[in-house]
Amino acid sequence: MTDPTETPPTDTEPVLYAVADGVATLTMHRPERLNAQNAATFESALGHLERAAADDAVRVVVLTGAGRAFSAGGDIATMGDAAAGEHRPLQQSVRELRALTYTSQLLHQMPKITIAAINGVAAGGGLSWATACDLRYAAASARFTTAFVNVGLSGDFGISYFLSMIVGPAKARELLYFSELIDAAEAQRIGLVNDVVADEELLPTVYERASVLAAKAPIALARLKENLGDAQGLALGPYLDAECDRLIRTMATADHREAADAFLAKRRPTFVGH
Repeated sequence: MTDPTETPPTDTEPVLYAVADGVATLTMHRPERLNAQNAATFESALGHLERAAADDAVRVVVLTGAGRAFSAGGDIATMGDAAAGEHRPLQQSVRELRALTYTSQLLHQMPKITIAAINGVAAGGGLSWATACDLRYAAASARFTTAFVNVGLSGDFGISYFLSMIVGPAKARELLYFSELIDAAEAQRIGLVNDVVADEELLPTVYERASVLAAKAPIALARLKENLGDAQGLALGPYLDAECDRLIRTMATADHREAADAFLAKRRPTFVGH
């Protein structure tokens, strides 16, 4: 498939957005700051994620970083300015942060498959966004750290929630409490990433995986993603209720009928998303 990141950026937006062949790519674009996240980053990412979630032409979302980092996490310089600046009511600050953390919620819950292509260091909030995605592929040179406790913070953007689901509660505690830097091989060993590939093969690998997913039935994938989310929090009975409801609904779609027809005709199905 076409790599939409091959086109040189023509603007200075902190998160670039491109769509090709059913795949939307969000590229964090502050390479001179190792794609550290500031208010503009969060606002730009939120707008693009909402756009991708609502676009029927988008079936997969890829999140990556420009230059030699995925994201070094929150921009410490702007954090210091905020802490030393305005004296706003506590609950106002909480509300404003919660609005920004909707980025993680979208990555995790939007009805599209989300993939993090981790091309370098993923720290703090950058790691939070990576763990919010459905799948994570890492370059061999990638490095990972939760980082929050090292700068006197407790963590945000869902890091404790997602890590506990991905690597288990005990390992999540270790990663969060010690905040040690781990390499890509260790990240794969503990299940933090799905695969590790040579640096130059990262985006080709991710786009090959994305193209496979983009060719599948989007409604079925969206309902499957909902099943996986419910499996983390529902008791078995309510989970089975929801699973059955979704299965019956997908059986009524044109995509399911197309799959059955294609199977009988011994051809590849073409899914249209309804």
